[in-house]
Amino acid sequence: MTCNDLTLNIIKNSLIDNKIDTLDNLKKLSNTNSTMTVFRKLKRLDYLSSYSHRGKYYTLKFVAEFDDIGLWSCNDIWFSKYGNLMETAKEFVEQSKAGFSANELFKILNVETKQPLLGLFKQNRLHRQKISSRFVYFSSEPVKRKQQVATRKSTNFYGFDVSYEAEVFHDDLLAAIILFYSILDERQRRLYAGLESFKLGHGGDKKIAYILGISSHTVARGRNEILSEKIDKGAIRKKGGGRKALEKKVQKS
Repeated sequence: MTCNDLTLNIIKNSLIDNKIDTLDNLKKLSNTNSTMTVFRKLKRLDYLSSYSHRGKYYTLKFVAEFDDIGLWSCNDIWFSKYGNLMETAKEFVEQSKAGFSANELFKILNVETKQPLLGLFKQNRLHRQKISSRFVYFSSEPVKRKQQVATRKSTNFYGFDVSYEAEVFHDDLLAAIILFYSILDERQRRLYAGLESFKLGHGGDKKIAYILGISSHTVARGRNEILSEKIDKGAIRKKGGGRKALEKKVQKS
């Protein structure tokens, strides 16, 4: 094995074992002071830099476990399948039904987005329009932008994530979901959140996480457990509970 191959394997194994790492630490592991040397190795490994923490953390694309909207966090450090913060912000605006304000996008990406959005606007990569005293960013493509603006004006809603929370639940149903969720144990809550997310389809993890006040990764974990069909039913039901208790109650009546 050549010295170059050895260095490559050191960097790869570190990112596999730790999932994320900093450039400085990768340089130490590689026994080099050269930033470009490490970058050349990372490029061969198909890497991603974090869009949070000023891009100082790195991972490998096959290591990242992206959710259904293309985001992944590890130790509160965020990565996107779309790349850096500017490219991620652009992609989310382009895919949205009603555009995004900086504050709305902040609640999804968990980082400040005002400067990236402003930069995209100045580069003519996004369109910006003032609606109800706030700046909203839309697609630079005229036809799509027209649809987004029309949807934005018709919703009369200027809160969290216009595109993803389009009146999914009525108030009574929402209250019932939250109440039912509150009486479950930790594992049941995760599975129930995953079930509701699966029923909603695309963007479900984020919607349910916001409604229930939990991590989208917890929702995704519950959804994956349900889809895998490898749920240990005995771990959910306490001894003596379930169907048998119900039958006894019926016999006494």
